[in-house]
Amino acid sequence: MRRNWKSVQPNSLLEALRLAKDFAIERRRLSVERIADLMGVTHDALYKWLSTGRMPANLIPVYEHACGCNFVTRWLAASSGKLVIDLPVGRDATAADMQALQEQLHGAVGALLQFYAGRADQDSTISAIQLGLEGLAWHRHNVQQHETPQLDLGVQS
Repeated sequence: MRRNWKSVQPNSLLEALRLAKDFAIERRRLSVERIADLMGVTHDALYKWLSTGRMPANLIPVYEHACGCNFVTRWLAASSGKLVIDLPVGRDATAADMQALQEQLHGAVGALLQFYAGRADQDSTISAIQLGLEGLAWHRHNVQQHETPQLDLGVQS
């Protein structure tokens, strides 16, 4: 069964590094050795960083580019109390966009209900809330940009 990558929110730096690797393996068909090659490092070094969670900060953008995702950046921002959103271009939202937002918000409310009932842990609840906030923030900025849309150059995060 394939993972829904849009709903994934890492709870630690180590988890973020490993999620990026898993994303690259599943979605981009890359091996750890190929990721290391793209980064210009040895696969031994990359395996060490993935086992310890201690990757040099200057290699994080290179790693995320090679993997095709931004889990580490998102975790770093969230751990500092910040939201990260993809910059919208002011396009009309699709039914799929609205359904994704509804799923994120439903997940956040459900996580809160479970947490306050003593049936969910703090990390998973915070992750669900973070995803809901990011979804709303994206739509807020998209509405602001709607009157002056920009070119959607298909940049992937």
